[in-house]
Amino acid sequence: MIIPVRCFSCGKPIAHLWEKFKERVKKGENPKKVLDDLGLERYCCRAVFLGHTDLLELVSKFKKF
Repeated sequence: MIIPVRCFSCGKPIAHLWEKFKERVKKGENPKKVLDDLGLERYCCRAVFLGHTDLLELVSKFKKF
């Protein structure tokens, strides 16, 4: 739902890069190039970005009990 602050495997801070990544990919850039430019070299950090599904807007529509 929300991008983690740190990578699950290595502990590198990654959350501050999510908005930049999302904007650039939305504009049509290649995700590989964007990840390289942002400095995400480890496969564990790249997997967090590529495997993330942004569901926050969908989930926020539902009420809590």
